[in-house]
Amino acid sequence: MHPPIRTTSSRREYAATLMLQQFDERNRNILININGELLPRDQAGISPFDSSVQGGDAVWEGLRLYDGRIFCLTEHLDRLRRSAQALSFEKIPDHQFLIDELKRTLVANEMRDGVHIRLTLTRGEKITSGMDPRLNQAGPTLIVLAEFKEPVYDKTGISLITASMRRPTPDVLDPKIHHANLLNSILAKIESNVAGADDALMLDSRGFVAETNATHLFVVDDDEILRTSHLLACPEGVTRATILQLCRELDIPAIETDISLAEVYRAKEVFCTGTMGELAGVSRVDGRIIGEGTVGSFTMRLSEAYGEHVRRSGTQIV
Repeated sequence: MHPPIRTTSSRREYAATLMLQQFDERNRNILININGELLPRDQAGISPFDSSVQGGDAVWEGLRLYDGRIFCLTEHLDRLRRSAQALSFEKIPDHQFLIDELKRTLVANEMRDGVHIRLTLTRGEKITSGMDPRLNQAGPTLIVLAEFKEPVYDKTGISLITASMRRPTPDVLDPKIHHANLLNSILAKIESNVAGADDALMLDSRGFVAETNATHLFVVDDDEILRTSHLLACPEGVTRATILQLCRELDIPAIETDISLAEVYRAKEVFCTGTMGELAGVSRVDGRIIGEGTVGSFTMRLSEAYGEHVRRSGTQIV
């Protein structure tokens, strides 16, 4: 049975009830690390002259803490550095400095498990407002935001709608730069909210699947081959790479290829991957039921393998 047709106002009210992220009371008194200073959340802030405020001129990583270990920490810090280099940041902290600040933040907040960390590095502060990076004469700005946050997606299956907003390719804005200007994603997310879906499926400029507004996408076809998009209009996902590694270890056929919407609609299974949400099965796309409308066997098998993998690996930090 399809969901009822809703008016615009009722869609908004309906979408509001579907928010998968909620405030966690444990985060009310967390300390946030800004350039080494640990501040209560209601006192933490950055200058209006900071580059992230002026133009989204920053790079970031999402990290997850499992039993004192940060999963794929080196891979995330490598991507942060590559992104900052691509944006010609004059100063980039080394890995050990970042690890030390991560540890200080987690220890101060008495955090060890079930934690998501937003690590942001901005170009720094400008001497006056403006776009020109030469105005940046102090920086960079480092922000370590750690929150108690379990994986945010509904494990029984989420719904997607295809956004009109496209993912840019390298000739517009290279997705290999993991930057903090997320308006492209936010505009797509607004479309999914209005439609009453959980997230938005985004296509590239050619009309093939890129990713969602927040995660990478995997599709299982009738031949039971796992497919995911080329890194043409989506970032180099750390969780995505882990799933492909697990497929090799488990002898699950997996390829990187172009995926059309028609292939998504007729897929046996579809699931999303990302640090914040881990693996999440997709039960509907554009109102169409995917497979049996439930989380499939490939998704469950890989979710279990991923859970075991992240618990036994990672960098011990607290």
